Amino acid sequence: MLEKMVEMGASDLHIRVGRPPTLRIRGNLEALDHPPLKPEETSAAAESLMNKAQKDYFEKNLSVDIGKTLPGVARFRANIFRQRGSISIVFRNIAAQIPSIESLGLPQVIKQFCQKRQGLLLVTGPTGSGKSTTLATMTQYINETQNVHLITIEDPIEFLFKDAMATISQREVGVDTPNFPEALKNALRQDPDIILVGEMRDLEAISTAITASETGHLIFSTLHTNNASETISRIVDVFPGNQQEQVRIQLGNNLLGVLSQRLVPKIDGNGLIAAVEIMINTPKIRTLIIDNRIGDIMDEIESSVTYFRMQSLEQSLLALVCNKMISIEAAETHCNRHGELKRLLNKFGIQKDSDDLKI
Repeated sequence: MLEKMVEMGASDLHIRVGRPPTLRIRGNLEALDHPPLKPEETSAAAESLMNKAQKDYFEKNLSVDIGKTLPGVARFRANIFRQRGSISIVFRNIAAQIPSIESLGLPQVIKQFCQKRQGLLLVTGPTGSGKSTTLATMTQYINETQNVHLITIEDPIEFLFKDAMATISQREVGVDTPNFPEALKNALRQDPDIILVGEMRDLEAISTAITASETGHLIFSTLHTNNASETISRIVDVFPGNQQEQVRIQLGNNLLGVLSQRLVPKIDGNGLIAAVEIMINTPKIRTLIIDNRIGDIMDEIESSVTYFRMQSLEQSLLALVCNKMISIEAAETHCNRHGELKRLLNKFGIQKDSDDLKI
């Protein structure tokens, strides 16, 4: 099934009782020509994938993340979980070759974040929006261009890095370290220049990451949020009320920026492309964060396209439409603010039946 997944260019494979194995191809679910799976088949598959520690974790939590390499085929991330009393598995296909910033069509301003020596950069978006791939691409760019020690803390390890200019230490939660906060605290004693935290999941991890960014380290991490304003609000709201003002000051002083992205189907049907909202912590953004004027951040992003190279998600989608990379319908499906996207389309005179699109 995993071989078929790679052969057909699928991003995900769903293993579930009562249904044939199902692939996600270019955003759509397609069932394989295979009999519906039986409970004993999915249980046996899950059993074969887990080591003892993972089995113990699964028994306690009824869900576990694992990494799996199929030699000569690919590497996969998998989540094993229970639904309706039976075991299901969802695999994510991880590219063997780490793509470049250029090949993904990511904004070149991302390279500027990679060259910083201190601060916190967050990559956000819903599940399946390519956050891990973007972080891996940035890590590989650093690996090829900088003589630094970079530590990754992941659950599970996804992309495997080979040292180039950089020295990269990869630690997997549940295998190399008990949890994210403990790994992050220990990482500060392992002479890092850069720390990649797979996800800031709780108060302790978020607090430790912010503190690490204050002590001369470059921190990359992810959150499941939809835009820059929501990201900042989510971080602040995790803390007790009497600490929130101090957290806004810390963020204002140490946040480098927020990349919020979506994966949108290309107009030619050949894969997906990222639409990316970019917020850079300029002096004005810093003031808005510290003064708790989070609602004004989007206006500042949209008015700073030329000078600071920031952009809203809707502006990114507009550029992709104008360059005939995605359809208007796809842009409408993936935007956060339909009214704003419609205003931008009208401003540039873009119609759904227009052939004269350029930017």
